[in-house]
Amino acid sequence: MPTLLAATCTTAAPAPTALAPTGAALPAVLGAGLPVPVVDGTTVPHANLDLAASAPALQCVADRVAALLPYHASVHRGAGYASQVCTAALEAARRTVGRFVGARADDVVVFTRNTTDALNLLAGAVPGSVLCLDVEHHANLLAWRGGPHRILRAAASVDATLTDLRDALAATPTALVAVTGASNVTGEVLPLAEIARIAHEAGARIVVDAAQLAPHRRVDIESAGIDYVALSGHKLYAPFGCGALIGRRDWLDVATPYLAGGGAVQRVTAAGNGAAAEVSWAPAPHRHEAGTPNVPGAVALAAACDALDACFDDAVAQERALSDRLAAGLESCPGVRPLRIWHDAADRVGVHTFVVDGHPAGLVAAYLSAEHGISVRDGKFCAHPLVDRLTGWAEGAVRASLGLGTTQADVDRLVTALHELVENGPRWTYECVDGRWVPVDDPRDLDPLGLGGTATGTGHGGCGH
Repeated sequence: MPTLLAATCTTAAPAPTALAPTGAALPAVLGAGLPVPVVDGTTVPHANLDLAASAPALQCVADRVAALLPYHASVHRGAGYASQVCTAALEAARRTVGRFVGARADDVVVFTRNTTDALNLLAGAVPGSVLCLDVEHHANLLAWRGGPHRILRAAASVDATLTDLRDALAATPTALVAVTGASNVTGEVLPLAEIARIAHEAGARIVVDAAQLAPHRRVDIESAGIDYVALSGHKLYAPFGCGALIGRRDWLDVATPYLAGGGAVQRVTAAGNGAAAEVSWAPAPHRHEAGTPNVPGAVALAAACDALDACFDDAVAQERALSDRLAAGLESCPGVRPLRIWHDAADRVGVHTFVVDGHPAGLVAAYLSAEHGISVRDGKFCAHPLVDRLTGWAEGAVRASLGLGTTQADVDRLVTALHELVENGPRWTYECVDGRWVPVDDPRDLDPLGLGGTATGTGHGGCGH
């Protein structure tokens, strides 16, 4: 396999606000400092505080994909050189992703589109009932609805929630406990090793939705006793349409194939001469990867895993410092109410969700973008039951999320902008169009690439007052 596919990630040029407390430079992020227009006619550096939704690519991820593309070909059954290069790259990526999450020697890595896809795949393999918490992302609430499942309401503390979990598992036989690693609403991290012990004592397995956890904390499924992990490349600075399900192969080896098609079989025979048609399915992972795989996406995901592996300690240290600074800034702003699930959560990743008294969440997000060049997320973050419980507001809340590329200046700009909003209100006029708040007569060019696109609202957030 050409060495160019194994190129290491370069780091960002040293900058005082982009360094971890140790002084080590972190990987360069595409689009960091991108100039964006604001409604007063000027441009400012983009403060991307919406990384929990989708993170930009690392420069080294884009470089590795670019190195692969001249070789792009089909995989696994091609005798041509390019096909063999891509096959080697795909299987190397599979091993890299497994190492990244501390997979056991006999675990399997199945490439999927994203975390939602991975959890839906696993749902077809579970030989029994599933139990999940009501704080989950919709991917980990809705995937199980096709079979027996229960939803446990999280208590006001982590300790009480774990007690309720023990009781629920003792009361009803359960095959799988499905929990978030880190809440996509509040960033709070659950004690996964303890939950795994509770599940195993009750004869159940555990799957962790690590979409928000994996970009921010090391995951070691072997040491924590986790059975399955699902993650997304687009959260891990590899937005090329690939995710993964990693874990024990026995359920996956006998489950109905996730998709029926080429690549998932060992042999297919047609009916004739009195014989019935037969299909011999391949074991996992290929059993669940029918069709031509997303080789560039898998290679991108592996490149991101390599880059994060090399800098995790420094990245976590920087994120903690910035997250603490943002938390303090939000607490200092009158009328801004940060949201939490548990008062005793021991850790949280850099995800901060809040409401601003007297200002709809969608209006706050539109104001931050249009007047300050700050990207945040508003709404219910595909976690409607949790956000409804925490806010009681029909249109949701505002979420700021940090990660690689976030600087102290970004955090301070957000806090300053919120103070200005609370004290003076927005300078521009806004209206609700198709369920989204937008600036009236927005002068910004929303199609700088000349692709003919326009920004339209979906109505998911709403414009309630």
